[in-house]
Amino acid sequence: MVGPDVWETCRELIPARSVFAFLAEHRGELFPDEMFADMYPSANGRPSMPPQILAAAITLQALHGLSDFETVQQLRCDLRWKAGCGLGLHDMAFDPSLLAYFRRRLARSACPNRISEAVREVVKATGVLKGKHRRALDSTVLDDAVATQDTVTQIIAAVRAVIREVPGADTVAAAQCGAHDYTDPGKPRIAWNDEQARAELVDALITDALRLLGHLPDQQLGEKAANAVGILALVAGQDVEPAEDSDGRDGRWRITQGTAHERIVSTVDPEARHIHKTRSHRQDGYKAHLAVEPETGLYTAVALRPGAGPEHHEAAVGLHLLAEEDTPVDAFGDTAYSTGEARQALHQAGHRLFLKPAPLRPAVPGGFTLDDFAIDTATATVTCPAGHTAALSDPGGQHHQRKASFGNLCTGCRLRERCTKAKAGRILTIRPHHNLQTAARHQAATDPGWQADYRRWRPPVERAVAWLVHHGNRRLRYRGTIKNDTWLHTRAAALNLRRLINLGLTHTSGTWHITPAST
Repeated sequence: MVGPDVWETCRELIPARSVFAFLAEHRGELFPDEMFADMYPSANGRPSMPPQILAAAITLQALHGLSDFETVQQLRCDLRWKAGCGLGLHDMAFDPSLLAYFRRRLARSACPNRISEAVREVVKATGVLKGKHRRALDSTVLDDAVATQDTVTQIIAAVRAVIREVPGADTVAAAQCGAHDYTDPGKPRIAWNDEQARAELVDALITDALRLLGHLPDQQLGEKAANAVGILALVAGQDVEPAEDSDGRDGRWRITQGTAHERIVSTVDPEARHIHKTRSHRQDGYKAHLAVEPETGLYTAVALRPGAGPEHHEAAVGLHLLAEEDTPVDAFGDTAYSTGEARQALHQAGHRLFLKPAPLRPAVPGGFTLDDFAIDTATATVTCPAGHTAALSDPGGQHHQRKASFGNLCTGCRLRERCTKAKAGRILTIRPHHNLQTAARHQAATDPGWQADYRRWRPPVERAVAWLVHHGNRRLRYRGTIKNDTWLHTRAAALNLRRLINLGLTHTSGTWHITPAST
């Protein structure tokens, strides 16, 4: 410590019941030295900066949404930060790169989320969640830290990466690739307003990429080289299709119409994706998934996932968020969590479900929906509103769905105009877990108690989402799922710590307590 202890000399200047004051008083109990012993196993020397100070610094950094440089500036110039992290008045802190070094050590350790685990243990010790049996689920899109690339930029960047990372690729590129000077990271100089010129460029770049991939020497590749080859193969195929008069075998290509499923948006961060939270609004990045106790506003679980793919859907991640609950809870969520598979899994785990069912869409506007039919999955029969009965088929297809075809029964039916426009008559598709979904729709529509609980306890999760993205934190600072997931856990832990302090968190006699402020 350089200079007087800020907390001892300037205590009255530090806001009471703030995260700064709390860390100044209880930093040692929250982040004890032994908590980081496994990260510095060498007996020779010691860390240039105590890990306790670095842990406090990245906690405050996550809370305030600062870069490494901005964090160090606060540590040098702000009395609150000096007090919270235990620095002296004249202390110049450290180089910003030390924060990145500390995060790398955390990532390589046996417990990369130990900062958030420390706060989780505090929550558990206080008993603040004891008897709180509700969990509200939600997700929000976080913007990635890179620029979205067009097809031409992606292909050039991917080719350059292969030339850089794969041994011998530079020689292959010199012999096989002539559409662009790949030593130049910029775009080719063409008339970009000329559609024919753009088409010829794309065709040439794809040809270069395929030639490069096809002539690479047969060798064992390291991780970076293998990733570079894989990314080039993906970007060379995701945005193109055979030319209009091509049979797909003559090597002529054009930009495809539409967007490829799970399209890579940047070769710099290959895990970022196009994400649609609504039909009209699209962002590029990742999804943050949250489970929140709505009465206290504490995050009970968080996860960051890529924005596309069934395994990253809200319903699938929601199961993961509730998996660590010791006892069954009341689970609140919107229609994204209301899949049949999720309902069955949560129901089997004993949870009470307050998941808003997805609305049914009639085949004819204003006409009959699935719930207007009498469906008996046990006897495999379906009776339509007009009283006609059809048999249900056995489960089949990718989704193991069953179908009931009314066919000729629809001919001359007085209710046909309200039921179907199909010439062959109405075909009803029944998906697995149909009975669960039907019961859920009925409960949501007719149970006043269910409706009152949903209206009261579902909305608070929106406040937790707002807290999460406040101070510019909707924009991520790192690349890749792993680093950003670690950031999300640290951010949620810092917000939980602030919330606990507002509730009256203190440490006495070796234990954590919640002591509400007297009014």
